[in-house]
Amino acid sequence: MTDETKTKGPASYFPSIEKKYGQPIDHWLGLLGTVSDKKHREMVAWLKAEHCMGHGHANALVAHYLAGAKS
Repeated sequence: MTDETKTKGPASYFPSIEKKYGQPIDHWLGLLGTVSDKKHREMVAWLKAEHCMGHGHANALVAHYLAGAKS
């Protein structure tokens, strides 16, 4: 993969999230939809507490989810 085609931003975490937690990204985004009334930090804390997700992975998912909600 060249630097131009390399995935950047929160999506760069997606392969490792899927591998580590055994669920596709759409699964996690769907779960975030159930707590969409919360703020960014609260959503990250929820993923960490309820799904034992690491901070970096949780933060990447929430950032991606919220960016998609704005567009």
